[in-house]
Amino acid sequence: MASLQSWVILPFFAMFLCIYLVGYLIVFRRQSAKTRPEFSSCLISLFHGTPAALLGGAALLSDAERGFAAPNTPFQKLVLDYSAAYFLTDLIHYVAFYPSDVLFIAHHVATLFVVLTCRHAVSHGAFSVLVLLVLAEVTSACQNAWTLAGACRRDHPLARRLHALLSPPFFAAYSVVRGLLGPYFVFRMVDFYARGGARGLVPTWAWVSWVLVVVMAIGVSLLWISNLWVQFFRERNKKLEEKIR
Repeated sequence: MASLQSWVILPFFAMFLCIYLVGYLIVFRRQSAKTRPEFSSCLISLFHGTPAALLGGAALLSDAERGFAAPNTPFQKLVLDYSAAYFLTDLIHYVAFYPSDVLFIAHHVATLFVVLTCRHAVSHGAFSVLVLLVLAEVTSACQNAWTLAGACRRDHPLARRLHALLSPPFFAAYSVVRGLLGPYFVFRMVDFYARGGARGLVPTWAWVSWVLVVVMAIGVSLLWISNLWVQFFRERNKKLEEKIR
């Protein structure tokens, strides 16, 4: 049974790959060559983000012994496999269509390292990884809607209005999650592991590498959202100046 559970990632990978191909070959076939891959990536993200956040939350709540040093439960392993399959599919997407986007490729490789080492090499620490996964994906649905609207806003007035409507709440929610909740949880995580709370269960190389990956991911996320805030207020001020004139 344990050996079968180790291969659960494969049907999940097949599922995400099929969803991507359906999007690319059927749903978005009339889109331009530039937006077609991006829309297909957003489609698999819709099937991963919110479901992963809900499943991750359920897996955490179902574990009576949840904590930084707790062993991974079968439910938690299932969610880790689900997310690993998504990131593997999206990694292939970036390598195939955006090989120069080194930042996203590196992000996906690092995320896969964290998820797979937690799932297969350590067998502990899913509590930490899943809390971070929930925080990362809780704004996913809004982000995908914002991204799709942004890609269509030049050709469709409705998409332009939707993009403008979603920008402030999405930016705010993303800033709170990535700028406050995420760093606070990472601080709790480092404090626990550094004090030896999981000695003999979670190796030092594992939790240190996980923290490094998460800190870098949070840093990149904050840089990205900061640039979006700057652009948002710049465009807003420009519109106000035009009205005054």
